[in-house]
Amino acid sequence: MVVLGSISDREYAVKVLETLKKLDVEAEVEVASAHRSPERVKTIVEEAEDKGVMVFIAVAGLSALLPSLIAAYTVKPVIGLPVKRSLEGLDSLLSIAQTPPGVPVACVGVDNAVNAAVLAAEVVGLSKPSVAEKLEEYRSALRRRVEESAKKLKGLL
Repeated sequence: MVVLGSISDREYAVKVLETLKKLDVEAEVEVASAHRSPERVKTIVEEAEDKGVMVFIAVAGLSALLPSLIAAYTVKPVIGLPVKRSLEGLDSLLSIAQTPPGVPVACVGVDNAVNAAVLAAEVVGLSKPSVAEKLEEYRSALRRRVEESAKKLKGLL
């Protein structure tokens, strides 16, 4: 489940969904504000859990309360994706990274929707071998690109 703090975060949802699709992970997207619609956040979490959602990705900027609020409503893993809205995303990164003990939120790099999706797929892959297999293929492709780049560089030197 991907939860956006506002529709302006749509571009991140698109990147997350594209990556999850490559890894054969189904996902839905919802929009809810931790500040303006906290009851909607609670309802989204409850309904997602009823559907069997295994992990949440919360996209948030500014004060970045959304990931922590989701974590307060579930014991499923929550991945916070801090985005640049002000201070180059440092404010949202610190908000997510400084959640209180006992209510953890994983945090990926600022604007790094791909890492949020891959981490979510790793969680899903723990119980779905087909997803774990796709992750292995994905990582192999990354390694091949690095090796190809290294060969090209040697040819240029």
